[in-house]
Amino acid sequence: QIQLVESGGGLVQPGGSLNISCAASGSTYNINIMAWYRQAPGMQREWVAQISHRGVSSYSDSVKGRFTTSRDDAKTTMWLQMNSLEPEDTAVYYCNARPYYSDLTGEDYWGQGTQVTVSS
Repeated sequence: QIQLVESGGGLVQPGGSLNISCAASGSTYNINIMAWYRQAPGMQREWVAQISHRGVSSYSDSVKGRFTTSRDDAKTTMWLQMNSLEPEDTAVYYCNARPYYSDLTGEDYWGQGTQVTVSS
């Protein structure tokens, strides 16, 4: 089992920055991919970014160049540095962790989410 807790959300003005984090506990040695998703009101949850156990990151087109994700070597914490924030970035941001064996079991884990609001 893997537990995930996001933190660092809040209210920020357009053009501002925010850094949110995801703390993992439990069987963190099994984590392969850690990812960020977000869900705006009335919208489906969408993939934002992810980082592999090797530290390789990828981003959705909507955040590329503005957001950066990173994780520590122990795979216990992941961060999302968000710059040049826009009102369209307003959403609940969720942390997701996929074990190495998720392709076989379909198993993955989610945090409870942290609210990010971009507004003047």
